Amino acid sequence: MRGPVVVVGDTLLDRDVEGVVNRLCPDSPVPVLDETSAVDRPGGAGLAAVFAAAQGADVVLVTALADDAGGARLSALLAAAGVRVYPLALAGATPEKIRLRARGRVLLRHDRGGPSGEPGQPSDEVLRVLAAASAVLVSDYGRGVARQPALRAALAATRAPVVWDPHPRGPAAVPGVHLATPNESEVRELVPTLPGASRIATASQGAQGLRRRWRAGAVAVTLGGDGALLCHAGSTPLVVPTSGSAEGDTCGAGDRFAAAASLALAQGALVSEAVQAAVAEASAYVAGGGVATALPPPVDVVNVRGGRQSGVGAERVGVAAVAALLAEVRGAGGTVVATGGCFDLLHAGHLATLQAARQLGDCLIVCVNSDASVAGLKGPQRPVLPEGDRARLLAALSCVDAVLVFDEPTPEAVLSWVRPDVWVKGGDYASGIGDAAPLPEADVLRRWGGNTVVVPYLDGRSTSDLIARAAAGPALGTDGGPPQPVGVAVGVTTAGERTR
Repeated sequence: MRGPVVVVGDTLLDRDVEGVVNRLCPDSPVPVLDETSAVDRPGGAGLAAVFAAAQGADVVLVTALADDAGGARLSALLAAAGVRVYPLALAGATPEKIRLRARGRVLLRHDRGGPSGEPGQPSDEVLRVLAAASAVLVSDYGRGVARQPALRAALAATRAPVVWDPHPRGPAAVPGVHLATPNESEVRELVPTLPGASRIATASQGAQGLRRRWRAGAVAVTLGGDGALLCHAGSTPLVVPTSGSAEGDTCGAGDRFAAAASLALAQGALVSEAVQAAVAEASAYVAGGGVATALPPPVDVVNVRGGRQSGVGAERVGVAAVAALLAEVRGAGGTVVATGGCFDLLHAGHLATLQAARQLGDCLIVCVNSDASVAGLKGPQRPVLPEGDRARLLAALSCVDAVLVFDEPTPEAVLSWVRPDVWVKGGDYASGIGDAAPLPEADVLRRWGGNTVVVPYLDGRSTSDLIARAAAGPALGTDGGPPQPVGVAVGVTTAGERTR
């Protein structure tokens, strides 16, 4: 494949809540579900992207993410699955679908998130990655991403094969897509068919109607456990049956089908070959237990710890605090600045960087490596201070507006959610690698049109040096003066003295 497989569409946060039912509610004749476990995963276009990445493909997801805890959770899950997220801003809340299950059966689905919000404009980097794609899958869940005018223009212009997985509430496919993949019920909603016709005749009539209306190369109607029906221009429909029984949890089967067809087209397959491969993949997926067994256990990448903190600055630590800040600043048209690091023993070098960063915009969010992340980067003897202490110390500074703790070695997942306008590194970074070397986060920031900058750093300040000097005993301060206490930020204004 010459370029990545690009998935475009609406991403939802799916949650499966498993439990047992042993009694009825005393005040209403409904079953009571005692929860035993809960699993979060990306849904919608996010699930299709995860399926493609699980097959070893280089996958880019262009989707809209809200400034809330659900958006942060999605960023974390997608990063853990190896999906590169190119986020658009999303007004409103993250859509969530919660399935309450007992003994493998769905008792109730609870949807929340309200009406779909308006997705933001794609960056130039999004348009470039669409132009360079080896295949594009549009996974439309009717929430607006597939309607975005600039994205539609780029989809119509790309030379890559485009697979369009439609939704009845979504827009028409752009003209010239290689393959559209509606299911039977979607075809009936999108195209009027003759009453009393057989199942095959109804699917064929609907597929040909969609193909002509959308000027698509082909339409494959998925038939559940019976496979799919493929219609080309002027040809007899091709029915692709399943190889065996495909009974089981069908949640995500359509996404698996569309992702498999897209991967096959990216590798040069004919449309008929791609549909056959997709039927085989989707059938095996359902027979194997569906989404509950197809995905690896989710990993917590972004940690929500604000609710468990106490003391000065605690109310500004965690996803909820960051989400509220983002809504306030972006609502006023302000500039979001972020920086990150371990901040193990807060010192004057850190303070200089943070103060300079805060001057570049209307708020400063500090992304802090968790204890596990610091240990992975610097060895088992680090950090010196636990993440809760480090987060509270940073939140107490007058130049810091919110703090977010993350578990990854890099802040890519939190950056994809926060989408700062400016990402700041201290000048010691540039001095160590040469002025011409790009910052490692620069490629991530370009996904939404953000910028990376370096700010001056105080020479001679290093956490590792502080620790080494502390282990060696008392020593003179950096400026030749009396010894400074290790791990204490000198001259720091606390949250109670903030001047904004």
